[in-house]
Amino acid sequence: MSERMFPIGMQTFGDIRRREAIYIDKTDLIYQLVTEGKVYFFSRPRRFGKSLLISTLEAYFKGQKELFKGLAMEKLEKEWLEYPVFRFDLSGSKYTDLAMLQESLNFILAKYENIYGRAPNAEKPSTRLKWLIESAHAKTGRQVVVLVDEYDAPLLDTLVDDATFKEMRTMLRDFYSPLKSEDANLQFVFLTGISKFSQLSIFSELNNLTNISMNNEFAALCGITKEELSEQLEPEIANLAKALGITPASALSRLKKNYDGYHFTAKSPDVFNPFSLLNSLKDKEFKNYWYSTGTPTHLTEMLSKYTLRPEDLEGFLAGEMDFNVPFDGAETPIPALYQSGYLTIKSCRRNLYTLGFPNEEVRVSFIKGLMPYYTKTSLSQNSSFIVHLMDALDNCAIDSALTLLRSFFSSIPYNAERQDEAHYKTIFYLIFTLASEYSVRTEECTAAGRSDALIETEDTIYLFEFKLSGTAEEALKQIDDKGYAIKYEAGEKKVVKIGVNFDKEKRTIERWVIG
Repeated sequence: MSERMFPIGMQTFGDIRRREAIYIDKTDLIYQLVTEGKVYFFSRPRRFGKSLLISTLEAYFKGQKELFKGLAMEKLEKEWLEYPVFRFDLSGSKYTDLAMLQESLNFILAKYENIYGRAPNAEKPSTRLKWLIESAHAKTGRQVVVLVDEYDAPLLDTLVDDATFKEMRTMLRDFYSPLKSEDANLQFVFLTGISKFSQLSIFSELNNLTNISMNNEFAALCGITKEELSEQLEPEIANLAKALGITPASALSRLKKNYDGYHFTAKSPDVFNPFSLLNSLKDKEFKNYWYSTGTPTHLTEMLSKYTLRPEDLEGFLAGEMDFNVPFDGAETPIPALYQSGYLTIKSCRRNLYTLGFPNEEVRVSFIKGLMPYYTKTSLSQNSSFIVHLMDALDNCAIDSALTLLRSFFSSIPYNAERQDEAHYKTIFYLIFTLASEYSVRTEECTAAGRSDALIETEDTIYLFEFKLSGTAEEALKQIDDKGYAIKYEAGEKKVVKIGVNFDKEKRTIERWVIG
C-alpha cells in the first residue's frame, strides 16, 4: 500500500481534496458554524490551519459539492447554493508601512471589481468594499460571503512601531466598517487572526459578532485531536514507528510530548499543532518545526522587559482577563504569549486557569529564542556550548558539566547580568532546558521549602541549591537542613545533591560540592 500524500505547504482545500492528500474532516463543525450564526471571529496561533479553514468555507459557499465527497458535509448539506465570496488574505505580505497595506487591499479589491464593477469616483478601500458588496448582491441575487484570513497581520508586523501601528489600525478600522453597515447584503462573515486588538472598531461596532475562540464546541475547529490522530492517521504513526525502530505506542507518546498539549477552552480536548505533527509524520523524525518558523522578536523583547521569568512559564495561575484580552497595551506579556501559542490552558478550576508551555517543542523553541537576550551571546556560540554540555550529561559527568557552566558564565558580558541570585537561576534553567531531554524544574516545592533547581533523568534526580557570594558547603547544607531530598529518596531513582556558589565579583561559578 502506497503512503498517502501529506498536505505540507498546501492551504487550499480544493487542492488537498483533488490530490487526495490527508485531510482531517472538520466539516461537521463547519456546518454547525454556517447554520447557527452569521458573523464570527476566531483566533488561533500561527501554523494552526486557519488558512485551510477559510479555504474550506470558501469552497462550501461556492457550492463545490464534489470536493466534499466522503466528508460529513456531504450528508449534512442538502441545497449546495452558490454565493458570491470575497476572500481577503492579509497573511501574504510583510507590512512595514501604510502604503504596503493600501497596496494589498487595492490588489484584492481590484480582483472582485473585475467581476462586479467599481464604484464611480471611489478611492477609499472601505467605500469600494461597500459598493462591491451591494453590487454582488444585486447582480447574483444572493447575499455576499466575506472571509478574512489573518485580519491582524499588518498590526502584528508593526506592533513595536507605535506610529505605524496606529496608522494601520485606523485604516483597518475604516476598511472593516462595511461588515456592519452592509448586514442586509451579507450572508456570512468570518475573520481569523491571532489577537483581538483593542480600539479596533470592528469588534466594538459589530455587535452581532460571535467570538468563538474560547467556545467549547469549536475548540477543535483547527488542529488535530488525539482521537483524530489515533483514528485517522494510524498508518502514518505505524510508518513513523517502523522507521525509528520503536513501537507505535512509543511513537504516539513521543508525538504527544512534542506537539500536543494545546487547550483553548476550559473543556477543550487535547489539540496537536497540525503543522508540526504532519511534518513529523512525513519526515519520520521528531524534530523542532516550531522554531524553524521563527519566534517573533517582539515576544522575546517583551518578556525581557517584565519581571516574569522564563521558568515561571512552566505553570502559573491566571484569570481569563489576564490572557484572553487584546495584547496591545497590555501590562504583562501573558496575552501575547497565550494568543501566539507559547502558552496554553493546562487546567481550569473555579474559573482560575493554569497556563504553561503546551509541549516540549514550544518550550525549547521559546527558550532558545530567549538565550541571546539573557546572555548576550550568539546562537552559534550557544549551540556549540550546549552540544558539549549534553555530552557531559549523557555520561552522567556532573563535574564536567559544571566546569563547562563555569566557563560559559565567565563568557557572558558584564552588562548582561543583573547581579542577583535569581538571574543565575534563570540562566541555569535556560541552559539545562536546551541541553537536556529530561525534566528541568526550578523552585521545586517540598514540605520545608523550595529547592532552587532540579534535573530529573531516567535514573537520577539532581537537586541544586545556589548561593551568591556564600559557600558551596552552605548551599549543600541547606538541601539537608530543609529536607529537599526526602520526597525523592523513597523512589527508585538515585538522588544527587549539589551545592553551588556563584562569585559576584568574577560573575561565574566559584565552587561546587556534591553530596
